[in-house]
Amino acid sequence: MNKRNLIIGGVLLVFIVAVYWLSADQSKEESIITAMVKRGPFKISVTTTGELEAENAEKINGPQGLQQVGIWRLTIEDIIPDGTLVDSGQYVARMDMTEISNKIKDKETELEKLEVQVTKSRIDTSIEMRAARDELLNLKYNVEETRIVLEQSKFEPPATIRQAEISLDKSERALEQAKKNYNLKLQKNMASMQDVSASYEQARRQLESLVEVRNQFTVTAPKKGMLIYRRNWDGKKMGVGAQISGWDNVVATLPDLSKMITKTYVNEIDISKVKVGQLVEIGIDAFPDKKLTGKVREVANIGEQLSGANAKVFEVTINVNEFDSILRPAMTTKNTIITNTFTSELFIPIESVHTTDSISWVVSGKKRKQVKLGDSNDNEIVVKEGLTEGEEIMLTSPDNAEELPLFGLNGEKIILKKE
Repeated sequence: MNKRNLIIGGVLLVFIVAVYWLSADQSKEESIITAMVKRGPFKISVTTTGELEAENAEKINGPQGLQQVGIWRLTIEDIIPDGTLVDSGQYVARMDMTEISNKIKDKETELEKLEVQVTKSRIDTSIEMRAARDELLNLKYNVEETRIVLEQSKFEPPATIRQAEISLDKSERALEQAKKNYNLKLQKNMASMQDVSASYEQARRQLESLVEVRNQFTVTAPKKGMLIYRRNWDGKKMGVGAQISGWDNVVATLPDLSKMITKTYVNEIDISKVKVGQLVEIGIDAFPDKKLTGKVREVANIGEQLSGANAKVFEVTINVNEFDSILRPAMTTKNTIITNTFTSELFIPIESVHTTDSISWVVSGKKRKQVKLGDSNDNEIVVKEGLTEGEEIMLTSPDNAEELPLFGLNGEKIILKKE
């Protein structure tokens, strides 16, 4: 009885193992994915990620005349959210007034001091010129007195007459010298007054300029539209805390959404394929079903190193042909730039191609076949020789691929060195 049970158990074990291996082989066969060799139009393309922008945009400028008042940079203290719809004249942003407020206070203090100097100069000039006029008047009286003395001395001895003549001459010369001194003092005081007054007027105009610039620190929209934050040199959006310069005082923009472009960057390996005028298929990440077309408008001549990228890239600008009200600046685009098109070519998936000792091959049935390849795109590659239209090939290489025979383009078996 025990012997019989052992025999039955052994038969069952053999049956189970056989079923397992048969199922494993069937599962393995089912896991092999195949593809067909196709013939038809073939596109060579470069695929990149880009960002939508308006081709034209109205600038929303900050305060004008910053350089004239000695302010070189301004900080955005407050700004409405990016993408807000605004009307003409609506509040957009406010700039930090700390620096200009300090400048205004300093200039007001300076103006007060200059005003005191102007008043003091006027008083000093008035006093000095009044004293000079009194001196002239006294000298005139002195001339008249000496002239009278001379007239009265005509019956006096000659020496007395001569002394009277000398006294008259001295008094007349003193009067003439005093007149000249008076004119010189007058010119000097007038120049001093003009200098002080000019400094006062200059300070007053500077204060007016500062106040005028400060009044522009509250920024409003020049027209109706959608406000879009401007990007800084490093690509970051200029929101609260960002700075604008006196040379470039743009706070934000109002894009014209009727005409859009997308800007993208192409790796230096592929840039030689991209030319102005090439057609582009454009997808919008936010709307996967939306398909647009475009055309390459501009290709940068000089590459640049983007942050986080190992290779250099070249900026490419693409015109978007269609208008759609759902399009917004800063939306991410997938751009397929068609660099070449063939009307009829044999092609297969790129992942079905393998290479050994510089020989490219695919698995077809129970053998490997050498193929001569042509151009490729992101997913497929052209086959010049080695396959026929409709032929079935394996999409992935089986585990025993190296054991399969390899046949060349002429149909003869190839023996590889390692085989």
